[in-house]
Formats: sequence, structure tokens, C-alpha cells
Amino acid sequence: MDYQFTIIVPVYNEEDNLIRVEQELLAYMKIASKKTKVLFVNDGSKDSSQEHIEAIASRHPEFKYISFKENRGLSAAIKAGFDYADTELVGYIDSDLQTAPEDFNLLLEHINDYHLVTGVRANRKDSFVKNMSSTIANGIRRTFTKDGMDDTGCPLKVIKTDYAKRIPMFEGLHRFLPAMILLQNGKIIQVPVQHFPRVAGQAKFGVWNRLIGPLMDCFAYLWMKKKYINYTVEKQN
Repeated sequence: MDYQFTIIVPVYNEEDNLIRVEQELLAYMKIASKKTKVLFVNDGSKDSSQEHIEAIASRHPEFKYISFKENRGLSAAIKAGFDYADTELVGYIDSDLQTAPEDFNLLLEHINDYHLVTGVRANRKDSFVKNMSSTIANGIRRTFTKDGMDDTGCPLKVIKTDYAKRIPMFEGLHRFLPAMILLQNGKIIQVPVQHFPRVAGQAKFGVWNRLIGPLMDCFAYLWMKKKYINYTVEKQN
């Protein structure tokens, strides 16, 4: 079957959410504007997430998975998803489902004209501390990267796969995906999407990795921007 779009779902200790993930992604596939499949990336979960993932994959051939030997973090999980994707387009959504799969269609409307389309969470349903730390972190990142994006942490994105595969990922870089597309002379846009409270499982990010960590990552980005290799082949034989 010729799939056009792969949704990456990073998973770390999300056993209480995975049945809902299965149901909501199956519902999305019925209305998806592109022929869609799912790739779970189990980031070394220590609960029963892998058993749930394998059960889902056994029920539905459009659900695939890879599983890490040990926990390597969200950026590594997204990078592995990019590496294993074999469709023209790739996207990702968090397994906590605080964003809605059906909103992928809003992003896909723009992907012909852009190389990355990211959601921006409207009316975020998070705590004051979480919202404030994210707002500050996004402001710092915009100052460094000049990417113009208001919410790069939004876990709903669509990227042209050839651009995604060229991103030199490092830990924390999932917040810099729009900036990394700009380094490739790509075009980016943000689109408002729905946001919901977490209903199961535990958040994996605190104030440190939502605020202080991204500030340190900005310096890594500036170094990478200075050293980044980008070229276009005009002719070959």
C-alpha cells in the first residue's frame, strides 16, 4: 500500500494512554487527507508500554514500531522516527494526546508550499508554571534563532521527509526543528491547533528541561549554525 504520511509517536512510560492513542489515530486515518501510517518509537519504557505497542501493531498493519534498548530522550526518539520513515511526509504527535490527531489535516493543507508546518497551541490547558516557563523559553529561543515561531514545543508537526532526514539532531533539538529547516533554506509556517489537558500518565518535562535546558541548547544551535554545511548540486553526470 502506498502511504504518503508517517506519524511518529514517541513513547516513554505511557501505558495508560496507548489504547486511547490507538483509537484516536485509527479515527484520524478515516478522515486523513493523506494515506497515513503510524510509527511508535518506544524510548526505553520501563512499564508495559512495549506490550501495548506490540498488541496494537498485531491488530493493525498500518501501525509499526521500533523500541530502544534504553531511554535516550525525546530528541533521539524523533530522530529515529525520521531515520526509519519511508514516506514523502513525516509528522509527530505526543502519546499524551494533548493535541488532536485530526488537526494534522490543518497542517497538511499547507505542506505543498512549505517544508515544515508546526502547530501553535491555542488556549493551552497547562499549569501556570508550565505555560510561563514555556513562554519564556520560546522568547529566548526566538531571540537566538530568529525563526519567528511562537511555540516550537508544540507536539504536532508535519515536515517533508527529505528535509527531516537532513537535520543533524542533538539532545534538545526537537525545540529547534523550524530553525533547522531554515538552515536548509526551507520555508516554515505555524498554524493554530487545539490543546487539551493531560488525562493520564505523567509529564516528562519540568522547569529545568523546559527553561534552563533550552537556554543552554541555544548556544549549541548558534555553534551549529556557524558550522552548518548546506549545498545544492547544479549538475551531475
